[in-house]
Amino acid sequence: MAAAVKAGFDSVRLAERAADLMLDKHADDVIIMDLRELTSMTDYFVMGTATSDIQVKAIIDHVDDSLRSEGEKPYHIEGSDELSWVIIDYVNVVAHVFAPEARQYYGLERLWADAKITQVTDSA
Repeated sequence: MAAAVKAGFDSVRLAERAADLMLDKHADDVIIMDLRELTSMTDYFVMGTATSDIQVKAIIDHVDDSLRSEGEKPYHIEGSDELSWVIIDYVNVVAHVFAPEARQYYGLERLWADAKITQVTDSA
């Protein structure tokens, strides 16, 4: 299992919070993939799709800013130059925001097909 989350959230709560924050900015097809039984590199992937570069940036900025204000600083952010696939790595949780074509092309759901997947929807 990956190292413990350093601030106030455990990994499941951090994944849920990241998913909720993606939904705040209207990300599509938001899921949480539970990888705990499959790998030691991370506990969860959180994935969402955006329909434009502007929306990808808005989602990433919202997740990053909100979680920083709640005490969670990412280990690494990658892909923010091209905005087709951006990740925010919190070690135990890796948040991914894709353009539709990139999500289909890279197919993380197919690569990690044995993971338990939870579809996350806006409860409002």
